[in-house]
Amino acid sequence: MHIDVLTLFPDMLTGVLNSSILKRAQEKELFTYDLINFRHFSTNKHKKVDDYPYGGGEGMVLTVQPIYDALEHIKTQHQSVPRVLLMCPQGETYTQQKAEELVKEEHLVIICGHYEGYDERIRTHLVTDEISIGDYVLTNGEIGASVVIDSIVRLLPGVLGNRQSTENESFSSGLLDYPHYTRPQSFKEMDVPEVLLQGHHAEIERWRMQQALKRTYERRPDLLEKITLTEEQKTLLKQIRNNNE
Repeated sequence: MHIDVLTLFPDMLTGVLNSSILKRAQEKELFTYDLINFRHFSTNKHKKVDDYPYGGGEGMVLTVQPIYDALEHIKTQHQSVPRVLLMCPQGETYTQQKAEELVKEEHLVIICGHYEGYDERIRTHLVTDEISIGDYVLTNGEIGASVVIDSIVRLLPGVLGNRQSTENESFSSGLLDYPHYTRPQSFKEMDVPEVLLQGHHAEIERWRMQQALKRTYERRPDLLEKITLTEEQKTLLKQIRNNNE
């Protein structure tokens, strides 16, 4: 996979992209990226990329020309038509399911914004997806872009080394993750659940499923409305609800 990021502040992303799992993914040649300062594509003599909004109002708006020319440059360089993501508050709320959809792409472009917003022609003519990472205000799109990149790259085959480690994570199954324990077996009278010590794999899997359902029911019940439960899961969830009444 290759990811291009259109940004006015590339230094904000270099630390994230060259650390931890993302760094190892590059070393394995599973993922490459380019940080493109779209100010370089501005035809304004002062290299401005924003202007006052038509009709008046506060703030500055990113202009369409630098973004358009940067995208045309990317398409020429890669001889491809990438999927183009726009980081913006009006976009669809980002989810694990969206990450699993985007990881199938070979080439992504992420546009990071600043100021009051984008010229609407960027939104309506140049992008394929609009993404929001949550209902709150951030300083810039680079923060959201780093979240999106991390969530996608870690799903690439070979990045984590263990396919099951991504399948069992929170949200991958539609449920929150079950509790995890490691050594020591007992610490200050806090003990590891006995079921995890007996080596009975079927019982362990059932316990983990029960705990994932319980945690989701107690903390994010809205998630249960979005997934199709198996008959076993329905039975476990019924028991959990009865115990909480």
